[in-house]
Amino acid sequence: MNIKTFINELQKLNISPTKEQLEQLETYAKMLLEYNKKFNLTAITKQEDIYLKHFYDSLTITKEIDLDQELKVLDIGTGAGFPGIVLKIFFPKLDLILLDSNNKKISFLNEVIKELGLKKIKCIHGRAEELPTNYREYFDIVTSRAVANLRVLTELSIPYLKVNGYFISLKGKADVELKEAESTLKVLNCEIEKIEKFILPDQVSERAIIKIRKEKETPDIYPRKYDKIKKQFLK
Repeated sequence: MNIKTFINELQKLNISPTKEQLEQLETYAKMLLEYNKKFNLTAITKQEDIYLKHFYDSLTITKEIDLDQELKVLDIGTGAGFPGIVLKIFFPKLDLILLDSNNKKISFLNEVIKELGLKKIKCIHGRAEELPTNYREYFDIVTSRAVANLRVLTELSIPYLKVNGYFISLKGKADVELKEAESTLKVLNCEIEKIEKFILPDQVSERAIIKIRKEKETPDIYPRKYDKIKKQFLK
């Protein structure tokens, strides 16, 4: 995806990028490619693919949620900053926390934040189930892109949402995961509000945006330890 196509596709999402935002993305892409020579940040190493499969893909979340407002957002398993950093560039009102268990990626993200001059954004090195208790029922939105099985992600995400907040999972094909997650959703007092399926502009890559609303407070025993979440389904 070249820059012209990128801009055209963003306009279809009702996003009109400014010159500053495009410059920030260009800097971000250059840093990603440079740091990727030293650290394993991403398997995507062509600039055209970065704009399509990282930048544009991250912004498709706007199909399902209005981010142009003051919201507390948690990006679980952000990796090299997707979708979190991209969302922050385009929606500066967000109060954003980026969470990842890989300290090298967190170090990279801190460099990106400094270089781009981003505000109201914080990086945390750690696992979701180990977040401090003051973050329980705290966020308006929790998001995660291509991280883990949906039933695992749901248990890791829902406890940190406010009631009536949204967990938005950005996936590829997700039909099997959705079926597996049904019992987990019920136990955690949440429900799927919408599933948006589409194909990226390359006409090859299938995507799904799963929008889950939290209906009631989460029992204090969740989330469990990660190994237990993987081994034992909630029923």
